[in-house]
Amino acid sequence: MRLAIVSDIHANLQALEAVLDDVSSVGCEGIWCLGDVVGYGADPEACVDLVRKRAAVCLAGNHDLGVLGELSIEGFSDPARLAAEWTAGVISSSAATFLRGLSPGAVEQAVAMFHGSPRDPVWEYVLSEEQARLALDASPRRVTLVGHSHVALAYGEDAGSSVAGGPRGAGDRLAVGSGRWLLNPGSVGQPRDGDPRAAWLELDLDSWHATFRRVAYDIHRAAGAIREAGLPEALAERLHHGQ
Repeated sequence: MRLAIVSDIHANLQALEAVLDDVSSVGCEGIWCLGDVVGYGADPEACVDLVRKRAAVCLAGNHDLGVLGELSIEGFSDPARLAAEWTAGVISSSAATFLRGLSPGAVEQAVAMFHGSPRDPVWEYVLSEEQARLALDASPRRVTLVGHSHVALAYGEDAGSSVAGGPRGAGDRLAVGSGRWLLNPGSVGQPRDGDPRAAWLELDLDSWHATFRRVAYDIHRAAGAIREAGLPEALAERLHHGQ
């Protein structure tokens, strides 16, 4: 089974639509989302609707939970907090009900999935080899998928049980059929690895290969929607830089 793994959509409808088109062109048979469908961007309702229709599995991210009032947003940056407050005021009760039914982790599939990490499904950013080792030690599955950092990453454990890896670029293809692996697809709606294109991961559960993919989208339109909604300018500007 070939899956599309997406994460951190952040209410960026233009990026999500571009990724879904790319997923269809590749021929993936299912979509799994690692959370943060909303937050930052200007189209939370449309993004929730698309994810609800297209994703077989969806996790809750910290921004999803913050919008619902299920965790405090006081620790968010000012733009993130303002976006969460705005989102809470505009999403429908139906969208909120969908988000409220999600969990930040799932281990029922062939791989383990967490928005943050196995150690802290909501908040931990896995951005180093040591963090990846600790996350793999805490995971109940050989292959673990995480989001949250907005950076496309892969960490693998070699025969000597040491963990190595780091950022991955478009087109990178890894054989993950043996050993333990931690994979992050990067962010659909707000990449932070210097590449402004929307990111997603193709995961083949039959051959156990993972391919990191990027797709261009209409950033000017996404940024314009943020400005039209009256959200902070920084949220629009950063889309152009992938930061």
